[in-house]
Amino acid sequence: MPIRVLPPDVAAKIAAGEVVERPVSVAKELLENAIDAGADDIQVEIIQGGRRMIRVIDNGCGIAASEVELALTRHATSKLSSAEDLTHIRTLGFRGEALASMAAVSRLTIHTRTADEESATLYRMEGGAPSQRENQARPRGTTVQVENLFFNTPARLKFLKSDATEAGHVARLVSSYALAYPERRFALHHNDRLVLRTTGTGQLFDVIVAIYGLDVAEQMLEVEPREGQAGITVGGYISAPSVHRANRQDATFFVNRRWVQDNSLAYAVTEAYRSLLPAGRYPVLVINIDLPPEEVDVNIHPTKREVRFRQSGEVFGAVQKAVRTTLMAQHPVPNVATPPDWSSSWRHQQMLSRTGPFTAAQTRMAMEIQRTGDVAPLERREPADQPPLTDTMSVARLPMLRVLGQIAQTYIIAEGPGGMYLVDQHAAHERVRYEELRAQHQRAEVVSQELLDPLPVDLTPQQATLLGEHLETLSGYGFEIIPFGRTTFLVKRVPATLVDGDIAGALLEMIDAAMEGGEGFSWEDQALITLSCHTAVRAGQTLSTEEMRDLVRQLERCDLPHTCPHGRPTIVHLSRDQLEKEFGRR
Repeated sequence: MPIRVLPPDVAAKIAAGEVVERPVSVAKELLENAIDAGADDIQVEIIQGGRRMIRVIDNGCGIAASEVELALTRHATSKLSSAEDLTHIRTLGFRGEALASMAAVSRLTIHTRTADEESATLYRMEGGAPSQRENQARPRGTTVQVENLFFNTPARLKFLKSDATEAGHVARLVSSYALAYPERRFALHHNDRLVLRTTGTGQLFDVIVAIYGLDVAEQMLEVEPREGQAGITVGGYISAPSVHRANRQDATFFVNRRWVQDNSLAYAVTEAYRSLLPAGRYPVLVINIDLPPEEVDVNIHPTKREVRFRQSGEVFGAVQKAVRTTLMAQHPVPNVATPPDWSSSWRHQQMLSRTGPFTAAQTRMAMEIQRTGDVAPLERREPADQPPLTDTMSVARLPMLRVLGQIAQTYIIAEGPGGMYLVDQHAAHERVRYEELRAQHQRAEVVSQELLDPLPVDLTPQQATLLGEHLETLSGYGFEIIPFGRTTFLVKRVPATLVDGDIAGALLEMIDAAMEGGEGFSWEDQALITLSCHTAVRAGQTLSTEEMRDLVRQLERCDLPHTCPHGRPTIVHLSRDQLEKEFGRR
């Protein structure tokens, strides 16, 4: 076939296909243009999920009347002047492709005015061709309306999902940029119904309330921005382990306030939450990473949703450290229910557990507990495998507890300064054992014991292959396992605490977890989790008062006492206020 130059309209539609995939692509480009234009009031309106109409209204700087046609020309931009500018981009848009791409596959109307112009310019295009220009009145700013998206490319139209699905993508977009720019007001309407409105107070917490609701917002932990290596600063909010989702949709990342999707950042957070969340659950978070523009390449994807870091390892480490440090400093004991009274709310309890002094009544109770000898004084120490924390971010500890008894041979009942506490004996002992085993491994002091009779374990070919690749890793945790045939292994030595336990079951559990685990799976961590579970006291096991006291004391000394290694809570709190309300005393 002969080589020929594509007709301009075909080339324009092909180029548009790279930038405009669906209605949210249009909304994203227009929203970013509004932000770059300095707008502090941005309204997004969509009809039928955006396929019928997308309109973005802003009060930004506007476009001069003499430049409106030029703004709709491919590769026309006010944000770059040379190739060197690509190394330090500070705006969200820069390619100059968005408006031209939209105009090629829709009916586009732009209505704009700058501050020094007497009237606004209204300009219309249909399928990439100009159709109308006139002067009209409007305040400073720009309105871009995109109608009948893909009307001239019906094949693309067929790939759109339902109106609700497309509207959901736009809602996530607007929510994300509202989180990135809390000092600006955002509003979203779908089919003339208000979906979201933020107030532009400049407080990220207020935007989180608007998007996720007060119940979730009060269980978010602030990541205080601190500049680290290579000028990297990480800040935002992350959810306490008591709040989690079935997918990563509510994990929102920004790089220099640009909304991005990056697997390495998601993995850094997964690592930070390791052993704090149930399997297959993910946190809610809003993380902004600030770094010098020349340290990040934002020009690697047509829609600019992916970036490349010059020092990716440092960014990964900064995010993981910031999240983990915040979790260890602020992780609270979960309440049975969140009281409506602010003075006893989750946030207030969190503050008291971290920094505040006891009230007079709490002090008297603490002194009585110490006098009776039920609880040893709390230790405040930094975890061995984490960087030191500042005085303002000391590790949250359990309050001093006085053991009262056991219920259902599963839960320890205790009294503390804040009311009644129920401790899950198995989950609590799992946490204690996990941290003991981790410390032993770090000190190379794992205690193992040789079995009198080696234990044969038969595996499937897939299991055998997987285990064979990690025998050396398991040896560091007290196992000595050798191949014994094609798919059989002999267990000759195990951790001392597992000698009387289900050795084959523990080994198979680790293998199964590895087979189901994704890219974030760690044999080392799974070994600790499995061993802590198989060597902990069980639910349904009767404990003496002294055994219960000893377990609670050990839990108090843990670095992260509030969840077991699987992420389940070890302890729940029923406050005195809640008790009094339940019994009609207030």
